[in-house]
Amino acid sequence: MKTELKHIDFSYRTDSQKEYHIPLSYQLFGKELFSAPIILVNHALTGNSNVSGEKGWWKQLIGENQVIDTAQYTVLCFNIPGNGFDDFFIDEYEDFTPSDIANIFLKGLEMLNIKILHAIIGGSLGGGIGWEMLVKQPHLAEIFIPIACHYKTHDWLHAQCLVQKFLLNQNDEPLQKSRIHAMLCYRTPESLNERFLNKYDRKKKRLKSEDWLIYHGKALNERFSLKSYKLMNHLLMNLNADENQLEKIKARMHMISVDTDLFFPAFEIRKCFKKLKEKKKNIFYHEITSVHGHDAFLMEYEQLNTIIKNILKNE
Repeated sequence: MKTELKHIDFSYRTDSQKEYHIPLSYQLFGKELFSAPIILVNHALTGNSNVSGEKGWWKQLIGENQVIDTAQYTVLCFNIPGNGFDDFFIDEYEDFTPSDIANIFLKGLEMLNIKILHAIIGGSLGGGIGWEMLVKQPHLAEIFIPIACHYKTHDWLHAQCLVQKFLLNQNDEPLQKSRIHAMLCYRTPESLNERFLNKYDRKKKRLKSEDWLIYHGKALNERFSLKSYKLMNHLLMNLNADENQLEKIKARMHMISVDTDLFFPAFEIRKCFKKLKEKKKNIFYHEITSVHGHDAFLMEYEQLNTIIKNILKNE
């Protein structure tokens, strides 16, 4: 199974007319390229191209004998330029939008000579970029599986990202504090209350829930850069695929929501599904039931695996 980090280098002019050299990095898993159907996985906000294998962040979904079986498929994942996984960073992050990232991924596919994808799968921000890609190239994929995401950043999500931006631009532990706030959006009151039950850590002299939040803030600070987090938050804040082009997407769509998601609420995804269903027949809706909110797409593997297994089985 190929897991080494590879690069494609090219010049790119952003929608804001700024010139950049892009060292687009990616990883391949499973079958040799062009020997099997290709599935593109778009990673989420703090994710990266390492989706499978021992340290893969989606290894419960992608791997040998998993639902996305690397013995049957070629799995491709690009790093969003500037996420830092490949040591490439972007200083002027506001030069880029999700539309630019979609263009860069499409350029990467072109340079790899990939003309058709069996599927595009993306969770959260990655799914939003998938929407952008298919609006630009409606015939690109046979199947599209956007998970816990939307083609557009709505007011509530924009507001949460704005708070993140404020926290990221202050001087006192910006990344840690931003991550603590984000964790409260990724989970739900029920999830935290049921898990911690107001238990107090006498040794650390604080609630165990507080200790958990501080741990996550520190953990992200150790593996992710402030510069990268600013970029990724900015992208999440500005999802805006052209809704007039959505019905032209040829892929069979399977929209997956989480019933308790605070970031991309299920009611917004259902609304989008119902509107598209009026003009597009090959579109389906699935809902994960969980107390955990947005993060359920990284936690409720039994449900997610069942949904995706049925989608791929009926291809």
